Amino acid sequence: MSNSETLLVEGDRVMQAMDSSNNETSGAWRPAAATDLVDIQRIGDKIHPDLRERPEVFAERLKLFPEGCFALVQNGQVVGYGLSHPWFLNSIPPLNQLLGSIPQSPECLLIHDVAVLPQARGHGAGAILIGLTAELARKRGIPCLALVSVYDTRPLWTRLGFEVISDSPLTDKLKSYGQTARYMIRRSD
Repeated sequence: MSNSETLLVEGDRVMQAMDSSNNETSGAWRPAAATDLVDIQRIGDKIHPDLRERPEVFAERLKLFPEGCFALVQNGQVVGYGLSHPWFLNSIPPLNQLLGSIPQSPECLLIHDVAVLPQARGHGAGAILIGLTAELARKRGIPCLALVSVYDTRPLWTRLGFEVISDSPLTDKLKSYGQTARYMIRRSD
């Protein structure tokens, strides 16, 4: 965390705020709300044109685990989001499918999706989001984070501490996420 960033804890919610002089250009993460779902859908469709998900999928993630869902706000507009939920290691839900429930004894916090519009990139939003997600996992006693890297984003996730699990039993399931999809994990501590 840089000197211009502050970790805020409000009740059971963890938020990241940047120095207010930077908020207009870089944005700030806040807990996502149901009123953000239209923006989340719009951004997801734009950033992931080949991996589109139905609105119900985003709504269910927010309903099942709201503390793992964040919106990136810049100049009063939602310009990105990050959705995560408890899950099992070496397992990924099928793309564009409802979960029904989340595990009571999770092995990881699965980062379901992260999307940031181009105008909000380059200010460290991804690193801040991963810091928030890792803090949430630590608070809940969940030992690691997991995700599926898509669209050749593996180098970004590697810089943020994730490692590719190459001998994963997920090889066939990853194909639905595209040719460059990789399952990656990171310790939450």
